[in-house]
Formats: sequence, C-alpha cells, structure tokens
Amino acid sequence: MKKSRLPGTTLASAAVLALAAIVSGCSILPGSERLDVYVLPLPATAVAGNDAPAPVPWALRVVTPLAPGAIAGSRIAVMPQAQRTSVYEGVRWSEPTPDLVRNRVLEAFRADGRVLQLSSDQAGLHADFELDGDLVAFQSEYRDAAVDAVVRFDARLVENSSNRIVSVRRFEAREPVVGVMVPEVVEAFGRAADVVSAAIVAWTVEQGSIAHAGGPGARP
Repeated sequence: MKKSRLPGTTLASAAVLALAAIVSGCSILPGSERLDVYVLPLPATAVAGNDAPAPVPWALRVVTPLAPGAIAGSRIAVMPQAQRTSVYEGVRWSEPTPDLVRNRVLEAFRADGRVLQLSSDQAGLHADFELDGDLVAFQSEYRDAAVDAVVRFDARLVENSSNRIVSVRRFEAREPVVGVMVPEVVEAFGRAADVVSAAIVAWTVEQGSIAHAGGPGARP
C-alpha cells in the first residue's frame, strides 16, 4: 500500500515541520482522553454517644487489597451483562480502586475510635495484626431494569508475630443507583463502601480482641 505524505515535502522537510510543531507547543499526536475525576462521597457521620469507646490495646495495619485487573485500576467499572465487564466512558476514580477501598476502611476505623494504633501498609509501622484481603467486586451491575453498586471484599485478619490467619470473612453490599447519571452511580458506591467498611471494623475489633486475649482464632 502506498504511504501518504504531506504534499510538496521531502522526508527531510517533513521532519523539520514535525520538530517545529513540537517546539511551538503543538502536537501531531492524537490527544489523550479527557477524564472527569470522582472521589467517593464523604461517609455518613456517626452520632457520638455520651462515652467514648474503650480503645483496644493492640495495633492494626490495614493493607491495600488485591484486585483483579478489571477493577485494579482507576476506571469506574460496570457490568452491563453477566460475565461482561466494561467501564464508564470519560470518568475515573481519584485513585486506583484498591487504594480507594483501603482508605475508606481506614476512615471507618478512625471514625469508630477503638483502634487508636492504626496504620497502613504505606507507613511500614509495627502492628500486632494485619488486615488484608481480596477486593472481589467494585462495580455497578445491571439486573433487569435496575442498577446496583456492588462491593465485595474477602477479608483476612493475620497475627503478625506468628503469621497466623486469625479469621476470614466475606463482606458484601449492594446499593441501588437512584438515577441514570454517573454522579448517582458514585453516590451508590459511597453507600456500599460505608456498609462494607463498618462491618469490617466491627468484625476486626471483635476477632482481634479475642486473639489478643489468647482466645480461639479463625472464627468466621
């Protein structure tokens, strides 16, 4: 097939024109896709009681979860049909989805107030226990005429001194999308992430306290 060339130019003059375009700030390459960036909505503020919760005497490190390729990046995933994953065009999360979930769980622990010695895997600080797991789902799913934001997390609580798994549990939440626009999808993701995070906090505090006291571990 004959290659096209700019009319009236030689290879040398074409190179000069390309260099001039770069120097002048113009680009002869295709433009990158413009993406609107979304953050998870702020979690609902818990109503504080009269007494502050008693802090636990152990330290916890929250680890960034593993995730399959479809949800490991920063694009907002959607399953329009069973066994088919896509992304919403022109939008993305403010950070990769596993980081988004880790930070949401950290926020939930801070709001709960019982685990004061709290860190993430980014800090590399000492901790008695480590919370890690697999982010199995973080996408919207179409079911008939309805759309749900789905968050599914397989959690593991590990005792660092023995490298022993104390307990494992799956957490899942489905929140309906009220509307048809992307901001309404994001709102549903926020609610689902709050439900999962609150359940993870309650389970971790219970299982960590049992293990720290020398009780039986590996309870579901």
